[in-house]
Amino acid sequence: MANSKNRTSIFTIILTLLFSFTTAKSPTFYRTMSPTSLGLKKEKLSHLHFFFHDILSGPNPTAVRVVQPQNTSSTLFGFMSMADDPLTAGPEQGSKLVGKAQGIYGSAAQEEIGLLMIMNFVFCEGKYNGSTLSLLGRNTVFSTVREMPIVGGSGLFRFARGYAQAKTHTLDFKTGDAIVEYNVYVFHY
Repeated sequence: MANSKNRTSIFTIILTLLFSFTTAKSPTFYRTMSPTSLGLKKEKLSHLHFFFHDILSGPNPTAVRVVQPQNTSSTLFGFMSMADDPLTAGPEQGSKLVGKAQGIYGSAAQEEIGLLMIMNFVFCEGKYNGSTLSLLGRNTVFSTVREMPIVGGSGLFRFARGYAQAKTHTLDFKTGDAIVEYNVYVFHY
């Protein structure tokens, strides 16, 4: 009888411990935080103005086609290019370098020339040196002004959100080389 009571007691203790472990609050993978705990202060709006040089020709192109579609679409549907394009203060080739546009773009429209742009603007000048902005959006290149969202950033652009307006400055139809003026409006801390 004593053995039976001991086994029942041990069994009860084991069940209690197991139940305690399974009902204990498990750690979560998230928590709510105050922006000030990360050193974030007042949010500000910044305007950046620069020129994007997409050079497809010559011995040192800044963008190269990495996917060539099998079709003969007039919109180039399906092509994809990788870019490391200079961003400059002015439209001239020798203008001051302020950063690079690094990413991919490709033709995502069958009935017009509409690009899907996935770019990081990596700045190398002034107070934003080392900071980046991430652009992800649709670029209908023959529209006078195109608007694309800024979806994030790093460095001084952490938690960035905003938009970029692109306007073609020059386009060489023979080479495909283009200089595009960008006005970027971004909220950040």
